[in-house]
Amino acid sequence: MTENSKNILYYGDNLDILRRYVKDETVDLVYLDPPFNSNTNYNVLFAEKNGSKAASQIQAFSDTWTWNQESEAVYGEIVMAGGRVADCLQAFRTFLGECDMLAYLVMMAPRLVELRRVMKPTASIYLHCDPTASHYLKLLMDAVFKPSNFRNEIVWCYSIGGRSNKTFGQKHDIIFWYTKGDKWTFNADDPAVRILRKPNSHMKTLVDENGMTWQIKVDPKTGKEYRYPLDKVANDYWTDFEQLNREDAERLGYPTQKPEALLERIIGASSNPGDVVLDPFCGCGTTIAVAQKLGRPWIGIDITHLAITLIKQRLKDSFGIEQVVRATPSGKGETAKVGEAPAEYGDATKRLFHVLGEPTSAPDAERLAESDPYQFQWWALGLVGARPVEQKKGADKGIDGKIIFQGDKVGIFESVILSVKAGHTGVAHVRDLKGVLEREKAVIGVLISMQEPTSPMKTEAVTAGFYESTTWGRKYPKIQLFTVSELLEGKKIEMPPIKQVGATFKKAPKVTQKQNEQSALSL
Repeated sequence: MTENSKNILYYGDNLDILRRYVKDETVDLVYLDPPFNSNTNYNVLFAEKNGSKAASQIQAFSDTWTWNQESEAVYGEIVMAGGRVADCLQAFRTFLGECDMLAYLVMMAPRLVELRRVMKPTASIYLHCDPTASHYLKLLMDAVFKPSNFRNEIVWCYSIGGRSNKTFGQKHDIIFWYTKGDKWTFNADDPAVRILRKPNSHMKTLVDENGMTWQIKVDPKTGKEYRYPLDKVANDYWTDFEQLNREDAERLGYPTQKPEALLERIIGASSNPGDVVLDPFCGCGTTIAVAQKLGRPWIGIDITHLAITLIKQRLKDSFGIEQVVRATPSGKGETAKVGEAPAEYGDATKRLFHVLGEPTSAPDAERLAESDPYQFQWWALGLVGARPVEQKKGADKGIDGKIIFQGDKVGIFESVILSVKAGHTGVAHVRDLKGVLEREKAVIGVLISMQEPTSPMKTEAVTAGFYESTTWGRKYPKIQLFTVSELLEGKKIEMPPIKQVGATFKKAPKVTQKQNEQSALSL
């Protein structure tokens, strides 16, 4: 990477990405909410409704946080390097032994070291965790950043979620704020950093030229006015915003999604417009979306194509911008320029964003399919703007994704069923898709494959007939066959325009011009 001024989304292991692509002292703010150990069940970034975990992410995270040969090797490298981090991990091993928690701390250690390296001397880092591992992570953060650079232990309190009859309700998360040095950014006047207290009904209020709200008390004897601030800098316990519930407009259906208000406070407090914000475990992209809205260039890293696909869709839905990748004759791929957002989305959203690490050619896709079929499936669905389908236990595996579009009647939505095949395909797959289409009462079925469809497959697809839309006055093939190469070249599904998407994840709310103007004024 030649500069960090671009908005870049990386697919891959964040340790490898940080070491290969992010330069020393180029990041102004880091926020991370890594998966952590909670009652021996690791909070991987995606879970099926029946409680099972997506197989690829189990591989991505469970292996990482389990003590094994890799953990031993990483531990050895850190200890051989010496220093405070090595001393800290040796103490952990003496106390904890070779367990999953030690594996978690060993894998977090080099990532924190790399994050410190890429931070500017005035940068801040916010580490979000829960009480299960917070006490260990605090010691590790002290080792990496020095105890003198600890600024706050922030307690985010909320009430949403289950309750226990055996313990006090566990209703808070921990956020550690450290700085790299003894000088840092803190915007005490940012509206997101301040809390408005309840005014006294017997006193007048005044908003000054800086936007601060004051309570005015007049001395009856002298007539002198006394001002008392109604809005004040938040304390280190945050109770003024909740976890997201099912009804929240910003909720996308992602289990670990954090409210934008949380990131608005952190980004507003510890960065300025134009500062680079980095999230190495970016998940569904809340950090990225808030940074985009507040005019901060960003870097996001995630190890799953599911997250990368969701973030790209979120940026498109919220800001009207999208990243496009086309294969080049050389087969290496190139990132095409993205058109500017429509005027209604506001000036803050007109920057481009790039995705690195995804397949950009058929050979790349073939390698991904061979190494990880689940990741290939999620990536292929992302090429057509589809969302993965959460399979219920025992459900037919022929439905990998769905696209929902507005039907001919108001309030009626139709489905496009998608099936992704990484290996050999034949006419039986087309027949199976036709059966799924009939069973699910869907109107269009799409088969995505690496191989060119055979003549019998094409014939079988034609016999399915057409879906006719009276609204658009067009007929669309009921069964459509695509190769990955065709999708990379820009070929699109033949279907009516989408007016609403409702699949695994909800559509992110659009950020309007008015919202951007308010954000600009608040800065």
